[in-house]
Order: sequence, then structure tokens, then C-alpha cells
Amino acid sequence: MTDLASAGPADPDLFWIDTPEHRRWLRNQAGALLDFHRAALGPGPGFQNLAVDGSPLPSTLQELHLTTRLVHSYALGKLLGREDGDAIIDRGMDLLWNSHRDRQHGGYLWGIDGQTAADPRKLAYGHVHVLLAGSSARMVGHPDADRLIADVTEVLDQRYWENAPGLLSDEYNRDWTPFSDYRGMNANMHGAEGLMTAYEATGRQVYLDRAGSIFAFFLYGKAPENGWRIPEHYTGDWSVDRDYSGDPMFRPAGTTPGHSFEMGRLLLQYWDLTGRTDDRAPQTARKLIDTAFEDAWDSDRGGIFYTLKHGGSPGIRDRYWWPVTEAIGAYAALLKMERNRQDETRYRQLWQFAASHFIDTDHGGWFHEVDDKGQPTATQFNGKPDIYHALQACLFPLSPALSHIAPSLQDLPSA
Repeated sequence: MTDLASAGPADPDLFWIDTPEHRRWLRNQAGALLDFHRAALGPGPGFQNLAVDGSPLPSTLQELHLTTRLVHSYALGKLLGREDGDAIIDRGMDLLWNSHRDRQHGGYLWGIDGQTAADPRKLAYGHVHVLLAGSSARMVGHPDADRLIADVTEVLDQRYWENAPGLLSDEYNRDWTPFSDYRGMNANMHGAEGLMTAYEATGRQVYLDRAGSIFAFFLYGKAPENGWRIPEHYTGDWSVDRDYSGDPMFRPAGTTPGHSFEMGRLLLQYWDLTGRTDDRAPQTARKLIDTAFEDAWDSDRGGIFYTLKHGGSPGIRDRYWWPVTEAIGAYAALLKMERNRQDETRYRQLWQFAASHFIDTDHGGWFHEVDDKGQPTATQFNGKPDIYHALQACLFPLSPALSHIAPSLQDLPSA
């Protein structure tokens, strides 16, 4: 685990995002993540799942969100000036088109093993990540990006986008027969992320308009009705389903503060892209972000509780890396708007906890979970499957922008 003192200068009067020491540390952390996860490339044809020490795990299952996040992350690395990620981008784009894409029924399979449909579900969550990957690949000039964007956009239009509520539906069988009427915030949140990235990559207004529709429903409708916490689960008619309790990891009961951090930051990106004309956005983002921190920061042990009950008390007290990374990105966004002392204090707290508990200086990468004593554990995640959250926590504070963050990385001074 990394030395706390190296995260930034101790001077309380400085804002870390302005200091060369902290910015250098962020770039070094981003580089270390890109170095570690390059081991996913392996001999092929797919990606290797990585153990804690970076060695390959036995499982050869390829999940759609991890394939797409590798493409997106190494595209960000390329924009930052790294020239060693092209093979990962190329392989990921090939996997998406030739293995995840369902040539029989259309759309993209959630889990593949070679050419076998190991998990043939068609999830909106996965498809919006395909849009994210294609859009990021377009920003680095990948020759197959346009066809991927066009194909997944058509699928989203025909299968998932519901015009009446202006939201994305959620899940289907391989042949597009529905297996539930579940509707969820998470797929829509990542939908807004993918749609705004597609807008930044292509300039097509429809992507931005649809992102705005998602924010209007969840952030200007549901969040203020629910104490500035965002209900996760909905019925087929988009009524809040307060009794829903699905998978305790991926669809837990209650609300998820990590998603409030993420949605707050994404709302500020949308506000910036639309010319900063809606005066509600900054205050809405702040209410989401501050409420999540005040509800979920573990004052005894540090870190962020994974879930909350609907009234805001802790639900699942487990502490994962990704809510901390999303809180870092959220407070970095607030600091870009205004150098605020409370935001700076929380930004430092978050990085200090991440540095002392999640960053693995022995092997590289980030641990994904810590136990009650703050030691790395693995009750939900096998190995270190994901680069996306930690990499973005390092890169978002480096960019001075609220939107167009990916292309802005090209303009940063060299390390």
C-alpha cells in the first residue's frame, strides 16, 4: 500500500488538484494501473482475468462490461500519451464485434467463453458500455469505432429506449423475449455516461438529449422526493420498488451512495455540455454528493458503506474500492467549479483512505474490498477484475474540465 505522504503536500492551505506534487502522483498512479492491467492481454484470443498478483485466473469467462471498460480505459491512456495500449484496444474491439455481438439475434451477449455464449442475457447495462467503448475508441481514431457505435445505437433505439418515460428498459433473453419487467437506475446512469461520451465523440444531439431525459427523471424527480438519495429499483411502469432485493452485490436493496457520487459528477458533465444554462444542476449535484458522503462515510473505520436503507442509515456496511473512487471524482468536479475548503478536506480524506487501503504497491492495481480491520479481502470479487473506476479517479482530477475530459487529457503537460 502506498505512502500517504506521497499523495499530496501536507500544507492545509493548498488545494491538491492545483499542486504539481499531487498531479504528478495522480499520473504515476494512472500509469501503474495501466501497467498492471496490461497483463489482461495474455496470449488470446480473449482477455485474461487477473488474480491479486497479476497472474491469470483459471476462468476464461469474458463479461461484457469488463471487455468494454478495458477498451475505454486504454483509450484514455492513449489520450494521456501512453502508446502501449493499442493491442488491448484492438483486441477488445475485435471481441466486441466478433464474439460478444450476437449474429443470430442482434445485440451483445453478457458473457462469452471463446465463441460460446456462456451467459446469453441481453442487458441494457452491457449495451451502454458498448456505446462507451465505441465512443472512446473513436476519440483515438480506431477504424472500427463507427460501425460499433452505429450497431449498438440501433439496438438501444429498437430494444431498450422507451419514449414515453424517456428511459432505458433493462433486460431480455437472447432472443429478445423479456424475462422480467424490472427497471433500474444503474443501467440508466451508465446509459447517461455512454450517451454523453457518444455525443462528445460524434456531435449527435440525440445522445445528449437522451442523457438529459435520464437526469430529469432521476435527479430532478426521484432524488428530491427521497431525501436526495436515488432509489435504485423500479417496476415496469417506473414506480419505485422499495421492497426489491435482488443480487446483494449487483442489485442490492435500498440505495447505493456510490451511485449518487457518480450521478452528481455526470450531471455536472451534462450541465457543462449544455452550456451551463440550467441553474438547478450545480446545487442538485452538490446535494446528491454531500448527502451521500454524510450518510455513508464510515466515521469509525473510514471508507464508504456500500448501501443505505431508504431513510439513509447504513445497509450493507462492506467497503469496496469503487464508491471511494466515485466520491473522489465527484469532489474533484465540485472543486473545479469552486475551490471550497470542505470539498478539499473530503477529497483528501478519500485519497488518503484509498492510498492506505486499496492501492497495492507490492503487485500493482487496486484491492477491491477491505474487511472490518481494513485489510484486503475477497468475499465478492475474485482477483482484480476492473481498472475503470480507479483509473478514472486518477484522471478526472488532472483535467481542468467538467466535460470533454477524455480529449482534454491530450492537452495536459507531459509528465
